[in-house]
Amino acid sequence: MRVLIYGFGPYRQFHDNVTEKIVSSLPKRRGLEKIVFAVRFHKSQFTGAVEKFRPDIVLGLGQCSRGRFLRMETRAANRRRNSTDQKPRPIVRGGPPKLFTNLNLNLARQARISNDAGDYVCNYSMYVMLDYIKRRKLPVLYGFVHVPRRYDPKKVLRILRWAIDGSEFHVQGLP
Repeated sequence: MRVLIYGFGPYRQFHDNVTEKIVSSLPKRRGLEKIVFAVRFHKSQFTGAVEKFRPDIVLGLGQCSRGRFLRMETRAANRRRNSTDQKPRPIVRGGPPKLFTNLNLNLARQARISNDAGDYVCNYSMYVMLDYIKRRKLPVLYGFVHVPRRYDPKKVLRILRWAIDGSEFHVQGLP
């Protein structure tokens, strides 16, 4: 099984990103690809990673500025904007309003379910990758977890290692 886990580098006023720390700290192992993306609206960086690594599973990690719990995102919206004073624009003209994730990590009490990944680069990466996977009918499981900025990266690493090593990946809705 090939797993692609990605996070993001610093952005805006944040001089570091908890997801970069998490992804960089994951131990090397066969079948695991780790990427830290620049925080930018660049489709090719996301689709290129799926094309290059041909993963069975993609898990995205994004930093959220507040909150106490991990948030498992269930869907990506076809909207993007650079700042809250801009009107959202579609990511894919004529694309579905929402695309749904199909990977569920059994995180139990560690996380909350979220139906809104926002409209910045995390949501953008989700929508672009899900659209790419759907259009090409790839048998890829995709999930995304938002990590609060002040969340302990070591705790996330323990949770992810358990989920990866414990084979806790499964298609949402199936046993």
